[in-house]
Amino acid sequence: MAKGHRSQIKRERNELERQSRKPTAHARYVRISPVKAKYLLDLIRGKDVEQALGILIYTTNKASKVVEKTVRSAMANAENNKGMDVAKLYIETAIANQGPKMKKIKPRGKGSADRIEKKTSHITIALNSR
Repeated sequence: MAKGHRSQIKRERNELERQSRKPTAHARYVRISPVKAKYLLDLIRGKDVEQALGILIYTTNKASKVVEKTVRSAMANAENNKGMDVAKLYIETAIANQGPKMKKIKPRGKGSADRIEKKTSHITIALNSR
């Protein structure tokens, strides 16, 4: 039999899970196609944080600024919330999921119309220490 009330047990279990979690950062509803963001995330996945930032700074991709900002946010989360050493961090997971699409209608000739979909993405960066 477990001791304590069910909510107390759940709160303790959630606290243990929160402590064991890796430092992450999310950028949601970013106005970039997830396919184009994945090309960039494939470049930096598995690399050290400093090396990944060097790649992102010199990449002329629209997604590079957003991903750089997200990596810096994850570094700050690791340093301030988890007390990790920034020099030992590497990018464990880098994911770009599809967000909602903004739909527009563009008028065309002869009274017809085309639908334009502006794609958004959710970018997630998780770090770990070596």
